[in-house]
Amino acid sequence: MSLLTLEQVGAAYGISPVLSDVGLTIAPGETVTLLGRNGVGKTTLLRTIAGLHPASAGKIFFGGEDITRMPPYERARRGIALVPQGRGIFSHLTVEQNLRLASASMAGRQDLAEAEIPPYVDQMFPVLAEMRGRMGGVLSGGQQQQLAIARALVARPKLLLLDEPTEGIQPSIVQEIGAALNRIRGELKVALLLVEQYLRFAWMLADRYYIMQRGRMVRSGETRNESPNTIAHLLSI
Repeated sequence: MSLLTLEQVGAAYGISPVLSDVGLTIAPGETVTLLGRNGVGKTTLLRTIAGLHPASAGKIFFGGEDITRMPPYERARRGIALVPQGRGIFSHLTVEQNLRLASASMAGRQDLAEAEIPPYVDQMFPVLAEMRGRMGGVLSGGQQQQLAIARALVARPKLLLLDEPTEGIQPSIVQEIGAALNRIRGELKVALLLVEQYLRFAWMLADRYYIMQRGRMVRSGETRNESPNTIAHLLSI
């Protein structure tokens, strides 16, 4: 059974098409990586799935339900969470406040007894437990990225959309983020859709891959059957 299904999805900015005839599936608990050169539409696709950009064609199904015209907050309440490129945390709020704000936004969801920060957030990102009182803006880039992921986890998602989570982050923190994402997938059974330029990181996490060119899917496969070296030429600028 598919958790997320895209059927011939299109999107545009004004009269300029960005996505065309996009098809994609993700199973519950699966990790899929979305690859492609800069500017091919990867971020727009994530935003379209999250409801932040309208689909101009096609259908989006989540858990078997048509969510194509559903507003972003309804998609979030059904279990779709986006970690945007650039992290998007509130720099003028503390770590605790960033997490509490995400928790409050889920109040009223039927499967949540009360709005609270789940204990697994501290387990996945122990460094944040030590920094609850610090302002988001003073954290390092890697710590901010961990906070952005943790904030998305507060909503107890079924699908986590990650846009370039390793961008501008030092290698040691990239390893920590990779380990946390593996735990999120393995222990929490959260599906991941990962947009990533760092191929080895993507291959470490993903079960399958899709490659985009000019707003279309041009290739897909299983990471266990291919080396990242075999597709690198499709991604070079």
